[in-house]
Amino acid sequence: MTSDDLRLRDANAADAAVCAAIYAPIVRDTPISFEFSEPDAEEFAARIARVQQTDPWLVATLDDVVVGYAYAADFRARAAYAGSRETTVYVHEDHHGRGVGSALMRRLIADLRERGAHVAVACIALPNDGSVALHERLGFTKVGVFRESGRKFDTWHDVGFWELLL
Repeated sequence: MTSDDLRLRDANAADAAVCAAIYAPIVRDTPISFEFSEPDAEEFAARIARVQQTDPWLVATLDDVVVGYAYAADFRARAAYAGSRETTVYVHEDHHGRGVGSALMRRLIADLRERGAHVAVACIALPNDGSVALHERLGFTKVGVFRESGRKFDTWHDVGFWELLL
């Protein structure tokens, strides 16, 4: 893959099934997501529509096939947090380490800046060396860890927070 092959665009409802398929093994097989059941395409379509009311939801494609997605959403619900956006990025396991996540996050960060966001926050279930490396490469700074704050697969997991002032 070259950077010329990768295309980034806004997601649409037709992308819901493949986004759900990318996310499914993360939910099913890892503690990276704290969801317990895999959302289906219908749920993903609703999530995409809901996020895009206020924030970007992007997909990365290779040969017109979605290989990853990224989006931003409320960090917290109260009005004072409106300038703080929580970021999320997932890449199909066959495309890890190939620059897809970096490309998505760079575009997401640029979109957030254009929309006037003040800070991007990444909430990362630990351990997740790949996600930590990606965010730190893009300038995110670790600001703290909530110890044993999420439980999945009968194990407590730490959750780290990284921020990027925009």
